[in-house]
Amino acid sequence: MTESGSQNPGSDQEHVPILQRISSPADLKSLSVRELYQLAEEIRREIICTVAQNGGHLAPSLGCVEVTLALHYVFNAPRDTLIWDVGHQSYAHKLVTGRREAFHTLRQHGGISGFPRPSESPYDAFGTGHASTSVSAALGIAVGRAMKKEAGKVIAVIGDGAMTGGMAFEGLNQAGDLERDLIVVLNDNEMSIARNVGALSSFLSRKKTSKFAVRLKKEVRNFLNSVPGVGRDILQLVRRGEDSLMSFFTPGMLFEALKFDYIGPISGHRLDRLIQTFTNVTYLEGPVLVHVLTTKGKGYQPAECDPSRFHGLGRFDISTGEPAAKEGPPSYTHVFGNTLVRLAEQDDRIIAVSAAMPEGTGLSAFASRYPDRFFDVGICEQHAVTFAAGLAREGFRPVVAVYSTFLQRAYDQVLHDVCLQNLPVVLVMDRSGLVGEDGATHQGLFDLSYLRHMPNMVLMAPADENELQDMLNTALAHDGPIAIRYPRGQAVGVPMNAEPGMIPIGKGRLVRRGTDVAILAIGNRLAPAVEAAAALETQGIQAAVVNCRFVKPLDRELILRVAGDTGRLITVEENVLQGGFGSAVLELVADQGLSHVHVVRLGVGDRFVEHASQAVQRSLCGVDASAIIQAARAMVPGNDLEKVASR
Repeated sequence: MTESGSQNPGSDQEHVPILQRISSPADLKSLSVRELYQLAEEIRREIICTVAQNGGHLAPSLGCVEVTLALHYVFNAPRDTLIWDVGHQSYAHKLVTGRREAFHTLRQHGGISGFPRPSESPYDAFGTGHASTSVSAALGIAVGRAMKKEAGKVIAVIGDGAMTGGMAFEGLNQAGDLERDLIVVLNDNEMSIARNVGALSSFLSRKKTSKFAVRLKKEVRNFLNSVPGVGRDILQLVRRGEDSLMSFFTPGMLFEALKFDYIGPISGHRLDRLIQTFTNVTYLEGPVLVHVLTTKGKGYQPAECDPSRFHGLGRFDISTGEPAAKEGPPSYTHVFGNTLVRLAEQDDRIIAVSAAMPEGTGLSAFASRYPDRFFDVGICEQHAVTFAAGLAREGFRPVVAVYSTFLQRAYDQVLHDVCLQNLPVVLVMDRSGLVGEDGATHQGLFDLSYLRHMPNMVLMAPADENELQDMLNTALAHDGPIAIRYPRGQAVGVPMNAEPGMIPIGKGRLVRRGTDVAILAIGNRLAPAVEAAAALETQGIQAAVVNCRFVKPLDRELILRVAGDTGRLITVEENVLQGGFGSAVLELVADQGLSHVHVVRLGVGDRFVEHASQAVQRSLCGVDASAIIQAARAMVPGNDLEKVASR
């Protein structure tokens, strides 16, 4: 698991469980470099075993083990502040900062988070889960400490993928201008979630910064040393010129232009070099960037060979690297990807746009089939949306596929660049609703609220996979902004039509008739609504069920009809209650002056939802079949319940 030439103990050395003796970073400081290598091996085994059982972000954390140990060995957290960009590489950090005994609960209900959480540990200085935020946060902390005249270093660890985000450069730009003490560790593994793209990625490539640069520098030195009669003297005289020449071939030029002292690139798996470099950096003043080269998935061959698949995954078999067998219907992501490929065969205006997540959003097949019509813009959601707006302006039909939680970062672009200009951009939001073990930073619980109030926007959610393909077909034919949201995980398992159909904009569907209460479901809440209605019938309550399909525009006619038939409405959604689907129904009822209609909204309350399985989250948030049944029973007064029970 260690790099050739490192001081790794021999394989015949007796194993000592060093990790069992590590309760805090202070315990690392008494270890030798040899023992640190052994500890790195133990940490990797612990991470692999835990993620195999719980799922999680495997490859990023495996690649950052030595960097983590070196940082905690040299610096003194929590007095010295460590901020992990995104945070999916922080598992080793959690193991050496007092959470070893709880590590088996990673991402489980009531257990530790898969991301840094200040409420979880004083060693987690800043909560992270989205990319490109670390430099800005670290700079704010550094400036705040300086103003309070407090001691301590501030270190931001950011990956090369996160460095492609514009916010990272905004932070670097101000950091260089302020010239405050700040250490940025660039963890360069040439991978974010997918293969990195863009000019910056090429600039940071180790092929330029390592092999080419080192070879060029060596050849320059050899040439100067070979000049007869001059030798070392002239080499010293021109060294400054040589270093200037080298800056054109290394990232030093970029970061030094931002007034950072640039150090590197160095191996991110050589503990001796990392420790020496970080120790030297402690004596420097002003902003410093240390460029380390790592291997994503280091130490576990399947992850090293396929780091994209092992970036974030569910349970898997350690011996083979294969995911735990899943029987049943395909995922919504898979259905979307396949449908988009089929529709693109018939319409060459269709273009797919990804923000560094082609695999995660189901666009890999499209990218392979239509490489000239696929664009991965990197971790730049704002740019992705406005880029798509430009494509739409030229007559194309761009589809921006993004996780719901990440589209939040492009709110202004959706409003100003798409909706204001009424451009036909299709926003496809994967992982909408409750996402499970990734927890609070990744919940897609806000999209109905932050998109519903935008003029010109059409917003819809499929109840099943067949409806998803119909909605995608409908969206691509719509001449204006339109968004589709669907959940993480497997679809319902309904039969799929041979060809995608069309759905009239703003039209829902009455699934079940009833006279006592009407359940208005949006998206994946239709299935539990139908289940609840069937259970209520056995209790003498006749519940109508409506698949509303559209949050904007609402099917006013259908909703008002069932409201008139029953006088009682239950709205159910996997979204926050404020400003969501239920709010839209309440507004409709109020605008119509229907004061006699009783409306109960089921959705997520005014809180962030922590990590747990999706089933547990739905139960805790009160959006499952049991919650619908309970709400319906509470709405039917006792005398009415007796009346319907006697039917």
